[in-house]
Amino acid sequence: MSTHPILIAIGGLCGAAGVALSAAAAHSAGPNLGIAASFLLAHAPVFLAVGMLGGNRVMLSATAALLLGVLLFCGDLVMRDYAGTRLFPMAAPAGGSIMILGWLGIAASALLPRRPQGG
Repeated sequence: MSTHPILIAIGGLCGAAGVALSAAAAHSAGPNLGIAASFLLAHAPVFLAVGMLGGNRVMLSATAALLLGVLLFCGDLVMRDYAGTRLFPMAAPAGGSIMILGWLGIAASALLPRRPQGG
């Protein structure tokens, strides 16, 4: 298994954005910022772990789905608070559904047979 520096960077960015949005939520009346912050902070360790430990194709695909879902879900919530509009209709529910599929993909990746290491 190989490391994926891009996923490690994404994990760090999600963590930083989650902390920043938590601070913004503490000083703002925007109800969605805290939710977006929680989702970013909850998913940041996944990107770090997969980035550091690697994974099979199903795991990497599921991680990509998680990223897309987090971006859609959190992006929509942040847009609602800061711009007063949605990212696009049904962005948050679509993002949430994609995150669920990503988590199911991670679960499925654990059930796949492991390839023998070495040659």
